[in-house]
Amino acid sequence: MAPSRRANLSRLSAVPVADTIANMAISVTAPRGLAGVAGPLRALIRRVLETEGRRIGEIGVVLADDALLRQLNRDWRGIDRATDVISFAYDEHEADASGRPVRGDLALSLDRMREQARRYRVTAGAELARLVTHGTLHLCGHDHAKPAERAAMRARETRILRATDAPVRALDRVLARARALSARVGET
Repeated sequence: MAPSRRANLSRLSAVPVADTIANMAISVTAPRGLAGVAGPLRALIRRVLETEGRRIGEIGVVLADDALLRQLNRDWRGIDRATDVISFAYDEHEADASGRPVRGDLALSLDRMREQARRYRVTAGAELARLVTHGTLHLCGHDHAKPAERAAMRARETRILRATDAPVRALDRVLARARALSARVGET
């Protein structure tokens, strides 16, 4: 190979450079009538990652029902019951995972979200924000299998949620509109 050709090829690299990775998308899949949750959920995820000192990679969020979350929980964790949120981190087992952009998927049960909002006496938006924050912390590598981990993760959630009034209010507005629309459709 000619020296000039070799020099040109040597500038190419298969190794990603952190500065060349653009901010990836946060995609949100929601049932009809809830498309307005995408913006506040993206803002919330960005806030969690910023607080954790992590970069945004590609993150998918699916708002579903108990049936799908039960199936995912059974298939991936061997637990045959619905759960409120389940996370799938793409790079969690890599040695340099904490230095990589956060990539993964979150699946949330709107059924569990509504039931837990009633049980904890919070708004639906506040509970959805808590679940997204919790799931995003899992994508960042946090766990709560041990009591000390659980306490540390709960403290992180609380700190983040105290600083996220705007996304929670926006979620509450979207969920209230969807509930009102659903009630009107049910009347006809």
